[in-house]
Amino acid sequence: MVDFLSAVAPVRSQKSSELISQDIHTSTKSYKFTYSIEIVPICKDDLVCVPSKLAKQLGNIPQLLLCTKIGNAIHLMDPNTLRVAEISNQVFWREPFLSLANVSELTEYFILNVEPVGPTRGKYVLADVEVMRTSDNHQFTIRSHLGGIFHPGDDAMGYHLTGSNFNNDHFEALSENKIPPVILVKKHYPRGKKNKNRHWKLQHIAREESEMLPRKQDQERAERDYELFLREIEEDTELRQTLQLYKNTRKNPPKTQKMEGVEMEMETEEEQSEMEEGDETVSLPEISLDELLDEFEEMKVKDESNE
Repeated sequence: MVDFLSAVAPVRSQKSSELISQDIHTSTKSYKFTYSIEIVPICKDDLVCVPSKLAKQLGNIPQLLLCTKIGNAIHLMDPNTLRVAEISNQVFWREPFLSLANVSELTEYFILNVEPVGPTRGKYVLADVEVMRTSDNHQFTIRSHLGGIFHPGDDAMGYHLTGSNFNNDHFEALSENKIPPVILVKKHYPRGKKNKNRHWKLQHIAREESEMLPRKQDQERAERDYELFLREIEEDTELRQTLQLYKNTRKNPPKTQKMEGVEMEMETEEEQSEMEEGDETVSLPEISLDELLDEFEEMKVKDESNE
């Protein structure tokens, strides 16, 4: 989700200028300005291992943390204790570090049992959770910060750390008793390859043709990331508060949707029927009409799905 969610991350930038031309008769000059921006390479739900020195500066917080939010600062949480830390832009760039894993490396689990252990922090509730890995039915009992969200029978996504090799010096320096077998990240809603037609949409600023993605593999990656972004909007109420969502008033949605030059084929009738059957047992998150705005024609933005 780097393409969409890291846009609000702390950055550091540089500006340079170049003299293009100069007219000595009219005393006019033309300059070309170039901006170089480096974005923090960490996104929401990433697993990170902060340097030990930085962990001590943050109040001796454990080094293995989850990124819960990216804004003006990096918000991190220890899922075993609910302790939190914020790393400002200036602090991060003094000793930058990378994430250990991102959402593309999540593993699916099945929730067997949830027992809250007491501490809470906002929507987070500390609990002992018994999970089973879907791929091989291997069971684990772990501590999680999502005790208020999970219920027996739910599906979840998490990072499997037993036997993992991240090729990270900070992670390799950790003792084994500080590394849990699994770190749960979020609730999982099984659905088809793409969601059925949504009653909401996003507006996009028109892009130059030269910025379109030319290669097929780039198009497929952008399509996949965009669909994950739309699902993240549906599942995360806090994220929706930072966006403007519009009512999709079209009575006959097109067979394809476009996002920034990427063509996204809609599901076939067979795929849609399969998802509708699955919806009977799985309650997918929905966005209420009260959260949607009416579209105004005078807005200078482009609804690329209407073309």
